[in-house]
Amino acid sequence: MSGSLNITAATVDPALLDLPWSLPLETWPEDTIAALPKGISRHLVRFVNLSGYVVAIKETSAELARKEYDMLRNLQRLDIPCVDPLAVITNRTTDTGEPLESVLVTRHLRFSLPYRAVYSQSLRPETATRLVDALAVLLVRLHIVGFFWGDVSLSNTLFRRDAGAFAAYLVDAETGKLYSGLSNGQRENDLEIARVNMAGELLDLQAGGRLDDDIDPVEISNGIVARYRTLWKELTASEEFDQSERWRIHQRVERLNELGFDIEELAIKTDESGTQVRIQPKVVDAGHHSRRLLRLTGLDAQENQARRLLNDLDSYRATFEKQDLDEEVVSHEWAARVFEPVIQAIPKELRGKLEPAEIFHQLLDHRWYLAQNESRDIPLAEAVSSYIENVLQHRRDEATMIDPPTGTYTLPTPVIDASDWRSKV
Repeated sequence: MSGSLNITAATVDPALLDLPWSLPLETWPEDTIAALPKGISRHLVRFVNLSGYVVAIKETSAELARKEYDMLRNLQRLDIPCVDPLAVITNRTTDTGEPLESVLVTRHLRFSLPYRAVYSQSLRPETATRLVDALAVLLVRLHIVGFFWGDVSLSNTLFRRDAGAFAAYLVDAETGKLYSGLSNGQRENDLEIARVNMAGELLDLQAGGRLDDDIDPVEISNGIVARYRTLWKELTASEEFDQSERWRIHQRVERLNELGFDIEELAIKTDESGTQVRIQPKVVDAGHHSRRLLRLTGLDAQENQARRLLNDLDSYRATFEKQDLDEEVVSHEWAARVFEPVIQAIPKELRGKLEPAEIFHQLLDHRWYLAQNESRDIPLAEAVSSYIENVLQHRRDEATMIDPPTGTYTLPTPVIDASDWRSKV
């Protein structure tokens, strides 16, 4: 290692100091190199074994290395799927004092493949479509947080197999910029870059005989445009409907959940006449719901249960225009006025069938199906009674009681005035 090497990193692995930084990357000895498939890059990139894991080292200018390092760290804070930046190393020189390019060091994403490795396996056209879908989802997620990529391509993405589909991760953020929000022109520019680059990359594979004969590169590349626009509209567009169709709020949330996104907040407004309802979702990624629910209410639930309860909590906040109030105060109010009364309405002899969070989750499902079948809003007390009689008491094969009660149950106090609160949505 030459004299005044500079390393910028959140935490430094001492093994970094043992790598041959005084040599140009292309001449590093083979015993340091990890044999992993690489994508196409404008810069020299090599994989290196380090302390039991693999890192990717990219030679570039000091300015670009620092910029990309900072950008990747910012994207990580925003929960964007991307490679993990480890260090920027500058002031490299040879043993004779000749300057060498700076490098960006990132951790290799385990079990990931560049697109050339994926497509070289003669994947079926429908599998190729899922690869495009993964890139479209990544691009939408980036645009939602205000990231303009500027060089969208398969080459700048890594793919992980994900239960029959693919998950896409950003690799190269060199050209990217973060804004408070993107204009339609910026998004369309990124989308056109993606379409053109993808078509060129697939045509290159086709020319090399590495693409299935049934795959049309132009058709596949055009697919990202349609997939992106469908996702973007579903995630960001406001929706208006008649006040008698309030069940469509839940329908919108369900569609977003099926796409793999979750609701952080719902903005619900009615017009001056009170006959039209408009909703605007605020979308976040999954993964933090159990912790958030525990922090806000003290309720310990599984992830999907927590997501459902939080959706109901956020609907409550929007309905009573409590978004500007302290979140924890409103959350405890929701627990006391909505969640606990529902659980208390369940006969004691039936409460042992399921955990409280699961009961509430199933109740919301049951209420949703009732609303769909009857094309009307179902009051919460009516839903509780129907759920007890038609679902909960039949939850297990073996009976725990003889003739369990099936009468109508009303919510115990405190109740939010005489009418059901959701009828105001």
